[in-house]
Formats: sequence, C-alpha cells, structure tokens
Amino acid sequence: MIDSLLEAMTHLPPLARFAVALIVFLTVPALCQRIRLPGVVGLLAAGVLLGPSGLHVAPKHPEISHFFAEIGKLLLMFFAGLEIDIEQFQRVRNRSAAFGLASFLFPLVLGAALGRVFGYGWLSALLIGSVFASHTLLGYPIVQRLGLVRNEAVTVTIGATIFTDVAALLVVAVCIPIHAAGFSATSFMIQLLELAVYAPVVLLGLSRVAELLMARVHRSKEGQLLVMLLIVVIAAIGAEAIHLEGIIGAFLAGLAVNRAVQHTQAKEMLELLGNALFIPAFFVTIGFLIDLRVFLETLVTNLPLVCGMVAVPVLAKWIAGVATQRALGYSRDEGLIMWALALPQVAATLAVALTAYQSLNSMDQRLIDEPVLNSVIVLMVVTSVLGPVFTEIFGKRIAAAQTDGTGCQSERPIAAESAK
Repeated sequence: MIDSLLEAMTHLPPLARFAVALIVFLTVPALCQRIRLPGVVGLLAAGVLLGPSGLHVAPKHPEISHFFAEIGKLLLMFFAGLEIDIEQFQRVRNRSAAFGLASFLFPLVLGAALGRVFGYGWLSALLIGSVFASHTLLGYPIVQRLGLVRNEAVTVTIGATIFTDVAALLVVAVCIPIHAAGFSATSFMIQLLELAVYAPVVLLGLSRVAELLMARVHRSKEGQLLVMLLIVVIAAIGAEAIHLEGIIGAFLAGLAVNRAVQHTQAKEMLELLGNALFIPAFFVTIGFLIDLRVFLETLVTNLPLVCGMVAVPVLAKWIAGVATQRALGYSRDEGLIMWALALPQVAATLAVALTAYQSLNSMDQRLIDEPVLNSVIVLMVVTSVLGPVFTEIFGKRIAAAQTDGTGCQSERPIAAESAK
C-alpha cells in the first residue's frame, strides 16, 4: 500500500506537483506561526517530507525548482538590503558601528577557532565564522509591539545589521573564489580590486539608474516591479562576472535602491510575490537536499560539532552585547536585548551556508561539508526560537522600566548624535 502510494506520488504530473507546492506554501507557515516557530523551519521540513528521501514529490526535472529557488535566494538577500532603515542607521551610525563590529568580530573569531578545533582548514573555518556573524531581526515585531523601536539600544542593534551583513558577505566573497580557484596573491589582489570597484558601482550607479527608471515608469506598478527585478538580476550577474556569488550582488542592490523604492506599491507587490512563492520555494528546495536518515546520523555521530555550532554563536553574540552595553553605558537589560535581537541565525545564514556547501574546487571538495550544513540547520532552529523568546522577556523589562521612569534611555541620545 505504502509502496503503491510512493510510486503514484513519483509519477504526479507537473501541475499536480505545483498544486502540492502551493498547498505547502499556504498552510505550513501559518501552522508554524501557531506554535511560534519561524515558517522557514516548517518549509524545510516539508521539503524533506516531499523530497527524494520522503514522498518523492520533488520535480523530476529539477531545473524548474532550481530556478525558482535561485530567484528566491536572490530576493531573500535583496529584501535584507531593503529592510535596513538607512535614516535610522544615520542617527546612531557611530554606536551601530561599534556594536556591528563587535557582533561581527567575536562570532567570526570564535567560529573560526571552532572550525580549526574540528579539523577544518582556515578557509572553511573562516566561512563558519562568517556564518555566525550575520543575524536576522526576528524579534523586530516584538520590540515594535512593545513600543521600543525608538529605544537607543534597539535602534543601535537594528543599525548594526548593515555592518554585520555586509562584513559577513565580504568574507564569503573572498573565501569562495579562493576555494574554487586556489589562493594566488595576484588573483587575491585582483579579486579585492574588482570588489572595490563593483560595490560602489552597484551602490551608486544602480541607485541612480533605479531612480531614473522608477521615475520614468512611476505611473505603472507593473513597470516598477519589473525595474526592481531587473536591478536584482543585473547586480547578481555583475557579481558572478567577477567570480562572486549572486547573493552578494542582490544584497548590495537592496541597499542601492533602498531609498528609491520605499513606500511604493511595487515594493509591496514584489515582497508579496517573493514571500508567497519564490522564497518558500528556496527553503523547500533546501529540504529536498536533506536526507533525513543521513541528517539524524550526522547529528549523532557529530554531536560535539553540532553543540559547538550552536553554543559558540550564542556565546559570541552575548559577549558582543555585554561589551557594547558596558562601553556605551546602557542598562543590563538593554545589553541583553541587543544580544537577543542579534541572536537569530535564519535566512541570510542559511543562504550563505548553502552557497558555501555548493561551492566545489577542482577536486570536487566542498567549502563546508554536510555535517556543518546540518549543524547550521540545527543552529537556525535553536536561535530562531531563543531569540524572540529572550527579546520578549527583556523587552517587557525595559518597557516596564520606562513606564516607571527607572531605566529609560529615552530618545535624547539618538537626537544628540544626529545633531553632531
């Protein structure tokens, strides 16, 4: 009976497979929300269930699913660039730089040390550290609901995202080409030069192009949407032309058009399309790659690595939060909410880890292996639960202190820095 069902699932026509995918995209994130888990976790699990190690509903011709996943990955990083509040960042840029630097360096150094302890080469170890360095602001809706968005410690943490994400992606931009082609001092310098030219061209050139095109098609929501998609694709193609990953170009494109597309209906349309279709397809496709039996065996046989991959970024982010809190004179709870907000390792982390896993050198060796990728998935689940939980706890304490007038940082320091 089960064998017959599996055989029938294997031979589903393309439209039926697409219908199954749409049902997953519709129901799984909503179910995860009810049990307070990120929808990403459910989509990964659905991918495992429907994939080659499950019900075999994965497409027989993976080019289509890979194309959807690739667009989803690019849009994921593009939206990460769009979500950074440039004006808010300008108000506290110096303090955001301090926390961003701490939140990047501590995870990078401790992550690289962890990689070396478990026998990985320097390149792989640095990549592991860079995976730990970025963060996803899953707790933002919580601080928004608690009325803490204007609290300086919260604002600094949000602004620090631009430093951690850019710095982490720069490490990836250097590590992957070296892994693929080998280290050469000349090639390395050329790569840095190309990156030094490419980044300003995207941030300044594409920004201007986007403004001109958006003004030309300002009466057409469809035209504006196509302009944004075109900008993402051009930036990704440009990145790949200089041997960088497309996700780096997509992230920079998001920063470039940040101001031009804010509060436009086309931006909302693209986010709706991406979040409803392409980005879920990306996470489900990752689930296709996971063999559940091998995944569980990996967790058992590499339990020390898994524990280290979870514990090190949690510790490193805590050190960064406490160090910044003491340096800038925030309260203890404000330092802890900075840690909690910077703790979740979800979307960008998984995108970078998958990109590194798929990166092969001339001997078909991966930059990070399957145990590390599986450990990153565990890290994603753990931190995506702990981050919002601790944000809620410390946020309520800060909100209560502000109400009592005993621990409010208020908005005055933010205004003071912007007036400098």
